[in-house]
Amino acid sequence: MFDFATYLSRISSQTVLCVGDLMLDDFVYGEVSRVSPEAPVPVLAVKREDKLIGGAGNVACNIVSLGARCLFLSVVGADEAGDILRAAFARYNGLIEPDLVVDRARPTIRKLRFVSEHYSSHLLRADWEVAAPVPAPIEDALIERLAALLPRADSVILSDYAKGTLTPRVVRAAIDEARRLGKGVVVDPKGLDFSVYRGATLITPNRKELGEATHRPVRDRDELAAAAVALQRLVESEAVLVTLSEDGMLLKAGDAPALHVPAYPVRVRDVSGAGDTVVAVLGAFLAMKADFETAMRAANAAASVVVGKRGTATVSVLELRSRILPAAALASEEKIVFDTAVMDERARAWRAQGLRIGFTNGCFDILHPGHVKLLTQARAACDRLIVGLNSDASVRRLKGEQRPIQHVHARAEVLAALEAVDLVAVFEEDTPIELISRLQPSVLVKGSDYRLDQVVGREVVEKNGGEVVLVDIVPGHSTSGILSRSGTIEEG
Repeated sequence: MFDFATYLSRISSQTVLCVGDLMLDDFVYGEVSRVSPEAPVPVLAVKREDKLIGGAGNVACNIVSLGARCLFLSVVGADEAGDILRAAFARYNGLIEPDLVVDRARPTIRKLRFVSEHYSSHLLRADWEVAAPVPAPIEDALIERLAALLPRADSVILSDYAKGTLTPRVVRAAIDEARRLGKGVVVDPKGLDFSVYRGATLITPNRKELGEATHRPVRDRDELAAAAVALQRLVESEAVLVTLSEDGMLLKAGDAPALHVPAYPVRVRDVSGAGDTVVAVLGAFLAMKADFETAMRAANAAASVVVGKRGTATVSVLELRSRILPAAALASEEKIVFDTAVMDERARAWRAQGLRIGFTNGCFDILHPGHVKLLTQARAACDRLIVGLNSDASVRRLKGEQRPIQHVHARAEVLAALEAVDLVAVFEEDTPIELISRLQPSVLVKGSDYRLDQVVGREVVEKNGGEVVLVDIVPGHSTSGILSRSGTIEEG
């Protein structure tokens, strides 16, 4: 009924404009083992710190994680947090185009969270922000830049955290111009007066926001549906999508009856940023002119992926495909990761069980008996085997413009289907040295066509007490040789 495979294959050709409140999400992780002698408070022994793009910026990160491009418009202060965010955006290599208006009268919004890794709980949060509408000159700059960006976008997302970027004037300008150009507008709302979003294509309140905006009870499904109808009339939107956390989502579109879809049964680790993921998927699907039900089902699946991760997270198109189409790619749902933080979490869990982690890597463009033997012997040398897989861009740099023959999703799914492989970690660099340094495997495995001094990561592994294992290769089997014999690519 829903052609998700076609939509997912088209996401990469879409451009979404996201406008909203940008934040720096700062997570400090550590262990609590004692109480401070100075006051009755826990002492956090800091292990690591992650500085992430948050707020509406996390919507932008989710958009590009799905494979689309993002034009991003927001406000920052003239401070270090703003500089950190600019540097973070730059790492997306142009997939996110940030247009950041500087307001020297306010700080860049920063949320600092102290987290106990042992108890998986937040101990404290500190905020730097001025939650007030931006002044008229900043509004004027935002509206001017909106007008310039909108013609390049296929859809628009207004991500409102009620911190001052999306003033009524800015919202009105965005919706009116988008409607004039025929672009769909998704609104993630805040506040009590939703009338400011009048004319939006789709608005996405949660249960509490819906009740407060309509002054109606929202205790059961019938009350939710009635409140959604009331909001649809108030906002004059084509549709209302109500997010219900563990109860799924409810959609009221056009004149059709309200439709409820249940949440996926998943282990929830962190709900931070799940709403950002939902609106990112909705914006991408509206860019492709998908119907509201298809967009909702895709967003519901994406939310179930991202709540299984820690911190402000994103979802990849492969993870979304695996969740929506489990029969087509069941193994990949659990085995393929594009997010190294997920690899870290899986590795920590395995180490906590006393398991020995092994690592090998390659392009695996056309899987052949040589690959299978390498992976089988690698798995025999450890308890859990992680395979580093070169991304498409990485393969092109290493092998030439005609490679890879198969895109990264196909290569990853074939590897994930093998019993010997416990996890496939996709990396963008030419070598896996960053992945190996991060993972610190107990065993590093390569084929015997390498010498020990040629194995990337050997020093890292041996320095930490691990070992490098060279396994015999199957003579006469190589991807380049297969392609040369078939006449596909000349060997040389």
